[in-house]
Amino acid sequence: MELVATENQTMIAQMVRDFGAHHIKPHMMKWDESQEFPLDIFRKLGELGLMGVLVPQEYGGAGFGYTEYVTAIAELSKIDGSIGLSMAAHNSLCTGHILQHASEAQKIKYLPKLASGEWIGAWGLTEPNTGSDAGNMRTVAVQDGDDYVLNGAKNFITHGKTGNVAVVIARTGEVGDSHGMTAFIVERGTPGFTAGRKEDKLGMRASETTEMIFTDCRVPKENVIGNVGDGFVQSLKVLDGGRISIAALSLGIAQGAYEAALQYSKERHQFNQPISNFQGIGFKLADMATEIEAASLLTYRAADMKDRGLNVNRESAMAKLYASEVAVRAANEGLQIFGGYGYTKDYPAEKFYRDAKLCTIGEGTSEIQKLVIARTLLK
Repeated sequence: MELVATENQTMIAQMVRDFGAHHIKPHMMKWDESQEFPLDIFRKLGELGLMGVLVPQEYGGAGFGYTEYVTAIAELSKIDGSIGLSMAAHNSLCTGHILQHASEAQKIKYLPKLASGEWIGAWGLTEPNTGSDAGNMRTVAVQDGDDYVLNGAKNFITHGKTGNVAVVIARTGEVGDSHGMTAFIVERGTPGFTAGRKEDKLGMRASETTEMIFTDCRVPKENVIGNVGDGFVQSLKVLDGGRISIAALSLGIAQGAYEAALQYSKERHQFNQPISNFQGIGFKLADMATEIEAASLLTYRAADMKDRGLNVNRESAMAKLYASEVAVRAANEGLQIFGGYGYTKDYPAEKFYRDAKLCTIGEGTSEIQKLVIARTLLK
């Protein structure tokens, strides 16, 4: 594993920093306050190749690997976790599912639009009453001639309203059967496919989260991804890569919180000296820096293994578990270093604090990651 940033990683990091300074930082608090999903930003990210980082060039993507992908997400998330989250969900989940499991015809039809940012992707697995218990999903798909008819609802879906196309997992077999679920590509505008309410969230407020509702929604059978009954198994593989993206998101938020606190500690004076001189502050910074470095190593190790085609089930879960918990601790300690000012919206600490918590919940809670890790250890 190469621990020195490659030329591509360095180029991507600088590109994202420049883009963020001009297009994200001036507006991100307005987006946060109003929960505005800045669709134009994602069109611009598409022009930079960041909406199809992993998509091969023959389908209109950038053709990079996971190490470059992690770099892009982390750099975006250092600026605004909401933008990093939406970019990651688009790439890893909807686009990633089609890239990994769809037919050649489906790839040719959908990947160029997704990779360019012309279309925004959504991915529907979670339901109101299942959460991590996806095997008991209640959204059903029943074959009727050349179509499948979908009925049910998904919730906590990133881009569930704005997304132009969604990969949706629905039950085609018995409840609890891991081979009784199938993945479908459903385009926005399909009769019976509507968006439900938009969630009013603690953090990540510029990343759209809504319900998706299916009422007698007819989907042609050529929109089935892979084989009927393989949807859940496909989803587990997609989530292995998705966890790396959330680890990268967590890493970026942690780094952003740390860098803001470090700078503030050098500028804030008490008792005629910068507060960074005080051992209590120095120890906090030391803990943050050390844990961020460890999270970075876990995340890039998982990315490197993914690029080499290795099984990353355990490694992606470890990276996601540790990096997400580090993000929460770093955001908390960062806010503490800012003191009273950290509790105000005049400084970035409070936003890192609000955004970080989702990382321990989305794409599998910390407890689920521990379950995944434990199962690999006990085989």
